[in-house]
Amino acid sequence: MTKPCIICVAITGSVPKKANNPAVPITVAEQIESTHEAFEAGASIAHCHVRNDDESTSSDPEKFAALKEGIETHCPGMIVQLSTGGRSGAGAERGGMLPLSPDMASLSVGSNNFPTRVYENSPDLVAWLSSEMQKYQVTPEVEAFDLSHILQAIRMHGEGRLYGKLYVQFVMGVKNAMPVDRAVFDFYVETMKTRAPEAEWCAAGVGPGQIVVNEWAIAAGGHTRTGLEDNMRLDRETLAPSNAALVKRAAELCEKYERPVATWQQARDILGLRHVSA
Repeated sequence: MTKPCIICVAITGSVPKKANNPAVPITVAEQIESTHEAFEAGASIAHCHVRNDDESTSSDPEKFAALKEGIETHCPGMIVQLSTGGRSGAGAERGGMLPLSPDMASLSVGSNNFPTRVYENSPDLVAWLSSEMQKYQVTPEVEAFDLSHILQAIRMHGEGRLYGKLYVQFVMGVKNAMPVDRAVFDFYVETMKTRAPEAEWCAAGVGPGQIVVNEWAIAAGGHTRTGLEDNMRLDRETLAPSNAALVKRAAELCEKYERPVATWQQARDILGLRHVSA
């Protein structure tokens, strides 16, 4: 298999804190430095959240703007993907950074259970977020926590409601949502192949499922996500020293399956994103 594999690094998220792993980057400066290390290790997409100084979650557009500018400066060509996730804000606050016109933004198209609450994505909110992405020419990465989310993404794209090329990420291992299950993963892949053959797909695993899902995705010809947002350990006894260390693990799996790690130029071509000069 010679198709390049896109590695996305989810650098911070909304949940992990320094107390869980000192390597989790919180400030914008820390995030830029951690992203640069991950970029050099092979990541071509940076999936970004922002935090307040007390490590609480935020959707502050000014913080996102500073982070986006820093990544574009220090990681030229890297794809910047901003999160519109529900842990960081509510309602229209979740899309307040979209006028920054990042390359991509995450988009959830349905609701599901999370560990301690319902992750609510009402049809009206989904329609508004997707229309804002259309307005500012932002390609969504659809985060699919359930089969219905995959089917809804395919339907919305077919109706012209999602900007750009369809890109769906399977998220597996969130407590109370879809577990890391090989039969389910295989069905997801087949669903994408048969119902959206021109689309691209990615897969992410949470906690100890991260490396498992990385390998499944790379072996199956898809793309994958890693990073401290989803998993803070190399193994049960060892904390991951950096986002770059997790990216290197994914890159080693690419080598195992004889797949080149996608450069940022290749990743932009594969996902149909605008070309930029480094």
